Parts: sequence; C-alpha cells; structure tokens
Amino acid sequence: MTISKRRSRGAARARPGADSASTVVDLPYREPAHVVYRFGLHLRGTDPPIWRLIDVPGEYRFWDLHVAIQDAMGWLDYHLHEFSITAPDSGMPVTIGMADGYGDDVLPDSECAVADYFRSPGDTATYVYDFGDGWQHELALSGVLPREPGVRYPVCRAGERACPPEDCGGVGGFRRFLDALADPDHKEHDDMVTWLIGHVGPYHPYDPEDFDPAAIAFDDPQERWLRAFED
Repeated sequence: MTISKRRSRGAARARPGADSASTVVDLPYREPAHVVYRFGLHLRGTDPPIWRLIDVPGEYRFWDLHVAIQDAMGWLDYHLHEFSITAPDSGMPVTIGMADGYGDDVLPDSECAVADYFRSPGDTATYVYDFGDGWQHELALSGVLPREPGVRYPVCRAGERACPPEDCGGVGGFRRFLDALADPDHKEHDDMVTWLIGHVGPYHPYDPEDFDPAAIAFDDPQERWLRAFED
C-alpha cells in the first residue's frame, strides 16, 4: 500500500467563534443516523489562532473525521496522521491511526466509531498530522445536534485564517515563513515566494488571513481511502 499525494482541499475548548453550541439531543434521536457531531478545531502554537468549526455525520469513523479535518483545514493529506484520545470506558489513553504502518498498539481509524469515544460536549482529542512538521490540532466536541433537513454533511460552520503551507517546517518554520513573506527586504523573502510558486499546493499568493467557510469542499471519505491505499 502507498499513500498517494493529492491536491484535495478540503484538545482544548474551541477557540473564539467556535463555541456556538454545547448541546446534546435527547434519545432516541441521538442514534448516529439522526445526529451530527460539532467539533471545534484549533491548530496549536498559532497566534493569532487558526481554527475551524465543523459538523460531521454521527455515524462517522475516525478515518472519515480525518478527511473532514484535512479538508476543513486546507491540508493536502499526503503525510501520516493519528488521534490521541482517552477511551471513555477504560479511562486509558489510546492512539487511533491509519491501518498501514503502525504497531499493534494503534487502533485502525477505519474501524473506530467517533461516537464510541466522544460522548459529551467538552470531550477532547489531539489530532497530529505530518510527524515531521508535527502539526498538533486540539479537537473538542462542542455539541451533538439533530441533522438539519436538506443539509449535506460535513459542513464547515466557521473558522479563521489560512492553513499553513505543507512542509513549511512546523510551527517554528511557519512563523519564519510569515516573517519573511511579510517583509520584501527580508533576506529570505524572494526564496519563499519562489518556493510558494513551485509548491504542489495552491498557495501563491499566500494571505494568512484568508479563509472562507463557505468555500470548503469536502471529499468523500471512501473515495479518499481508495486513492490513498492503492495496490
């Protein structure tokens, strides 16, 4: 199996603007087919913060949630990822990740239901993307809500600021990148612009304040799986 490079666009409490719902619907309507899970997502180490608020179907598994996070943030999904979360029944920390390339202590994200681990508003997890750059996202359940008729989920409800470019060197590299890009007289300014132009991602011109929730297009998790794990 190989992880293919793609251009798909697409924990603490949620950041400002991402705490609009802390609701749990009553049974029996909390069955996965009738509800959506609202998550606040914050990229650690970013100041001002890069954050998103997303609604995902209640029947999602962690692989599906991974795809929604990637698309809402703006990552290109060509690095490894994992979730770190406390199992609600045992109280023990668990790691949930991709089915290929992990040891026996990592649970496959394609088999783990989100609803089995996120039970109440305020439940949190850490989502790590790209073990080299080490992007850590704080993921918090904001609410369990009834589905809205006619709405196609997942949906990005809110957010602020552009995702960092892939492979920019983690939080520290991203800060240096922004400093160089903002100053035409910076010794690395021209190199950064050239790097952006040649990047596999659509990053040029890069505006760190640019984000429009309505522009987010979510990929089908099953289609992403087939593209990611090719024979």
